[in-house]
Amino acid sequence: MKRRSWTKYLALSGLLAISAGGLPASAEPANAGTLREVLAHGVVMSVSGADIDVVFTADGKFTALGSTGTWRIDGEKLCSKSDITLIETCAVYPAGKKSGDAFNIDAPGAVVAIRIK
Repeated sequence: MKRRSWTKYLALSGLLAISAGGLPASAEPANAGTLREVLAHGVVMSVSGADIDVVFTADGKFTALGSTGTWRIDGEKLCSKSDITLIETCAVYPAGKKSGDAFNIDAPGAVVAIRIK
């Protein structure tokens, strides 16, 4: 069986989690658990005083502010591209976060507050 990167397995599994028989833990970045929580529960992003509800689906898509886009995992980064702007942005999410936790990420030109739903 051809070895898949954990990111492809994650996107294809539909479970947003790596099964016990999946890749060894060393193949996952340290923040893989946080990324699974983000993708499974969605987030609320606070940007310039506005709260934006973001919902991710297992097929690599997301919705936010009535628009859609795509997401992918690149190592320890969550990358997304809106169907409106067609510009991909990537951000590193901290390790050890779960549903209900809040943290900040650096984005181009701003710091964005994130809360995992």
